[in-house]
Amino acid sequence: MDSLQQKQSKILLLGDSCYDEYHIGTVTRISPEAPVPIFDLESTLIKRGMAYNVYNNLVNLGAKVDIITEFRERKHRYIDNKTGQQLIRIDEKRKAEQVDTSEENLNNYDAVVVSDYNKGFIEEGDIKELRQKFDGPIFVDTKKKDLSQFDGCFVKINQYEYEQAEYLTDELIITYGSKKVEYKNRSYIPPKVETHDVCGAGDTFLASLIFKYLEEYDMDQAIKFAMQAASVTVQHIGVYAPTLKEIRNEA
Repeated sequence: MDSLQQKQSKILLLGDSCYDEYHIGTVTRISPEAPVPIFDLESTLIKRGMAYNVYNNLVNLGAKVDIITEFRERKHRYIDNKTGQQLIRIDEKRKAEQVDTSEENLNNYDAVVVSDYNKGFIEEGDIKELRQKFDGPIFVDTKKKDLSQFDGCFVKINQYEYEQAEYLTDELIITYGSKKVEYKNRSYIPPKVETHDVCGAGDTFLASLIFKYLEEYDMDQAIKFAMQAASVTVQHIGVYAPTLKEIRNEA
């Protein structure tokens, strides 16, 4: 279906967000004070990440998105300008508030998305309330170990989260990096591309999965599209939200 002719999907996104700070510089010497490298800072780039990266990906694909979020983390990544390699990451954190959807008319949305980093913003009661109030598809990306609380939702997790899970749910989509994606005992093989940075690839996968599913309501096609989108993202340094044109050109 032509994206210019299709109905624009309207999505409510809930989740924890952060500020990603990329400090670019070079290391040419060791400190005389201790056996540690001296980082000469050259530039700093600040982006909004976590749930906000899902937001950016959805918007870049053409969806209309309302977001309820809280910025409770600031992640500092120090990156060598010559190699593009991350040298160290420093995290600043603050206490999280809880999500409030009481003012939202969920009937206005085609889908609800939960980007849950298990920081305290999304609790089990919030999920129960969403399922009671909203009849449409709910997509979840979570770091919680008890996935049974998301019964009735499409749940996307990675291999590590799957291995750490204590209870599972039926509609489970498991990503294994560049190896495969699994859904209902079926394996999908991602395209082979040169990978520069996997940061944010899971967010791109989730956003693209939702976008395509709302277009055709076919999870098989949605997973294939999401893998294609993630293959674009990993070819860039830092979090990256590809456009629909980029994804189609990569196919």
